[in-house]
Amino acid sequence: MTQWKKVKIGDFLTEREGRFKPDDKTIANYQRLDKIDFSGTIHLSAKPTKTDMILVYPGDLVISGINVAKGAITVYQGQEPVCATIHYSSYTFNPALVDLDYFKYFVKSPAFVEALKQQVKGGIKTEIKPKHLLPIEISIPNLQEQKRIVSEISENLNKIKQLSDEIDLQKSCAKQLRQNILQDAIEGKLTADWRKDHPVIKGDPNYDAEALFEKIQEEKTDKKQKKLPPITAEEKPFEIPDGWKWVRLGEIVSILGDGIHGTPEYDSKGDYYFINGNNLKDGHIIIKEGTKRVNASQYEKYKKELNNNTIFVSINGTLGNLAFYNGEKIIFGKSACYFNLFLEEMKLYIYYFLQTDFFIQYATDKASLTTIYNVSLAAMRNLLISLPPLKEQEEIVNKVEHLLAQVTDLENQITERKTYTKQLMQSILKDAFGEG
Repeated sequence: MTQWKKVKIGDFLTEREGRFKPDDKTIANYQRLDKIDFSGTIHLSAKPTKTDMILVYPGDLVISGINVAKGAITVYQGQEPVCATIHYSSYTFNPALVDLDYFKYFVKSPAFVEALKQQVKGGIKTEIKPKHLLPIEISIPNLQEQKRIVSEISENLNKIKQLSDEIDLQKSCAKQLRQNILQDAIEGKLTADWRKDHPVIKGDPNYDAEALFEKIQEEKTDKKQKKLPPITAEEKPFEIPDGWKWVRLGEIVSILGDGIHGTPEYDSKGDYYFINGNNLKDGHIIIKEGTKRVNASQYEKYKKELNNNTIFVSINGTLGNLAFYNGEKIIFGKSACYFNLFLEEMKLYIYYFLQTDFFIQYATDKASLTTIYNVSLAAMRNLLISLPPLKEQEEIVNKVEHLLAQVTDLENQITERKTYTKQLMQSILKDAFGEG
């Protein structure tokens, strides 16, 4: 059996010494190490920093003090030195004692985490400095055995990577399947068989979208509301079935607006919340920890005409987050717009319509872009909606909910497989770095 021996990490790593102020002329012409990702790839940057710096030379082992146990460790392969903040440390390496690949695998292993717990109060939650790392005592076999272990780990991890890549592909396919279902829904493909048994009945909103549209227009109290431009044949993005109708969103809502263009006065003891587009998720308004509060006075000043038919959509920054209004005590910022449908029966169909890639692409195309996307209310009013009659909307929603529930089950299974691959990798490293 191979004999393992105790060594300190400082026996084969030697810290590069020297610390520099950010404006030190010694490092003025060097690029800065911006980050080491978890695959060990170095990313450089010219961004300034106010943090003290170190120098990293070609061939040095570089370690992120914050993310070393996640794989943020690598050998710098550049031709010129680079600087890095003191959140990194740089070392020369003694290859006569430890194989470099062996050590890189070791710092991702449970054995390293356990060694950190013994050496450092707080373990991997503490930023690992050279003073923490170098005194750590570990057990290692001889170089020949180290290389054998590296070869075995590499072979096994390559198999896991192939499995992980396949799972990622499955995840992508599930996401695309979700979009295919939604697109088929708004094109009428999901309900093609249903229409054979339920033909168009002219004048009945339940079976004729033209009659539904007329019913909505009759509900309007503001007869002077500015009319939206007629829909041209060139605008229509796809064919819709007989009995459906192309409409603009602004034609089927009683009101469409956005939130506060500014900042309300906050009150940590207030009974109302100030939300934005990031508070909208999967049909619900999420009051996160730290969501700002306002008092009744600010609520009265900024409240909107919300009701059971209100849908919120994020249109600033992140596009397409959605929520229904369910009586929450809120005011909201301009990152979200809202609209009130005339008919509550249409809520779920419109909700699913706004989850399609068709809508997200429309919003992206119409958005102005400075530092973030921003969709105008005019663009929202002019959004084309493929409108089915009411009974077909109901059938579409039932089919979509059934099919998407199956996709969700599939996605959950994929997530479990992804978790399993991570556990499998840790198991391989645990077995590899047990004491011989």
